[in-house]
Amino acid sequence: MPVTDVQTDTENRTLTITADFAAPVERVWQIYADPRQLERIWGPPEYPATFVAHDFTPGGRSSYYMTSPDGERFGGWWQFTTIDPTSSFTFDDGFADADLNPAENMPVSTNRYSFSATAGGTRAVYSTTFATADDLQKVLDMGVIEGSTGAINQIDALISG
Repeated sequence: MPVTDVQTDTENRTLTITADFAAPVERVWQIYADPRQLERIWGPPEYPATFVAHDFTPGGRSSYYMTSPDGERFGGWWQFTTIDPTSSFTFDDGFADADLNPAENMPVSTNRYSFSATAGGTRAVYSTTFATADDLQKVLDMGVIEGSTGAINQIDALISG
């Protein structure tokens, strides 16, 4: 399994997941740049994602929804702040309503995904910071660790296929 470490830090309101992939950085990067590939790994396996927009540029926005096994849709959005090709990108991540508009009263996180070459391929570090410890706790209670770990662990099948 690619995920090698998960750390939560309530004091600093962060969740950090580290994963190692047996593929070059450029291959792992392409997954995040291409919405059709991103759909195959974003969200837990039982909640496949559909990206309806994906402007992977500084200032660009993505909108998506995940579909539950019962057919219920859960929306989300990303607003990109920086893109450093093959190295890192930063973005705000939030929940969305049925029309994919930002959901009121739901946590918004600031994220930095970074990728570096290792002897065996790529190390990815997924860092998420929340505005408050309560926001972090809310997503922890929603199962973000299990969902994120399940999503990231899908990358191996995509890069080997």
